[in-house]
Amino acid sequence: MKLSHFHFNLPEELLAEYPAEHRDEARLMVLNRKDETIVHKQFKDIIDYFDEDDVLILNNTKVFPARLFGNKEKTGARIEVFLLRELNADQRLWDVLVDPARKIRIGNKLYFGEDDTLVAEVIDNTTSRGRTLRFLYDGSYNAFRAKLGELGKTPLPKYIKRDVEPEDEERYQTIFAKNEGAVAAPTAGLHFSKHLLKRLEIKGINFAEITLHVGLGTFNPVEVEDLSKHKMDSEEIVVDTIAAQIINTALKNKKRICAVGTTAMRAVESSVSSSATLNDYTGWTNKFIFPPYEFSIANCMITNFHTPKSTLLMMASAFAGHDFVKKAYKEAISEGYKFYSYGDAMLII
Repeated sequence: MKLSHFHFNLPEELLAEYPAEHRDEARLMVLNRKDETIVHKQFKDIIDYFDEDDVLILNNTKVFPARLFGNKEKTGARIEVFLLRELNADQRLWDVLVDPARKIRIGNKLYFGEDDTLVAEVIDNTTSRGRTLRFLYDGSYNAFRAKLGELGKTPLPKYIKRDVEPEDEERYQTIFAKNEGAVAAPTAGLHFSKHLLKRLEIKGINFAEITLHVGLGTFNPVEVEDLSKHKMDSEEIVVDTIAAQIINTALKNKKRICAVGTTAMRAVESSVSSSATLNDYTGWTNKFIFPPYEFSIANCMITNFHTPKSTLLMMASAFAGHDFVKKAYKEAISEGYKFYSYGDAMLII
């Protein structure tokens, strides 16, 4: 498969600027791989596709307010800083993206907050846009993180042109988010409401929680025609013993095991044993899944509708079949489905 195989024309008006009014009432397209049928539903109808002791794999990462707006020393130029990952807690070192990048040099100081309560110094230029900042903060580490949380904004994807609204703080977070560390939401999970989870639980469906802290690498454009030459950024994952046991029991009993999102799928596929069962694992993954690929753990997948040439679309194509996904996307566009982070959902069985 080549990069050009994943190009399609996506009308701009189908990029979702806002989420569905109610989480579980987004539209749902159901793809049946066996007979290649497509059915249109609401997201809450997924309960009809699961039975007792089936498993949903949920990514419980929590998005932190990663977008800061500050001013450059002397010139006062407005600078956007996007926190990517913490490098050293004691020294307050962070990998960040800055915009506009051309204005920032090593040694520059940036000021945040109305009274400049937070100051950062640029200590390294790592890439054309990336930088390493050292935050100069005298208080405790907890006080420093609280200050970041106070000054930071919800990191909505760049395609959403509007300002962040108060509602986004809650809506750009899954209801099962626990472990803070993501700079983007695992968006397939955004469709689950508390009511729907409760109904699934009453029906006897089991939940296996894993963690993959979503980084911007998930959304980085693929810039090589030969997909085998694309390198994913590493993201931190935790697959604990409890999750592995729940999933391995379902594997043994030939139950439906559904990865909720590409991040959940990547996490479990990064931790497969030689006997095709799931190992517990804490570490990093840069796994890139594109066709052809043989999946070992999940036999079902929930995902959103993705943008052209994205690694997310490539994984969906690997799972459902390239031609089938192409057909489904064509139908989604003609039916007016919403795409991307706040968009509608697809269930692949």
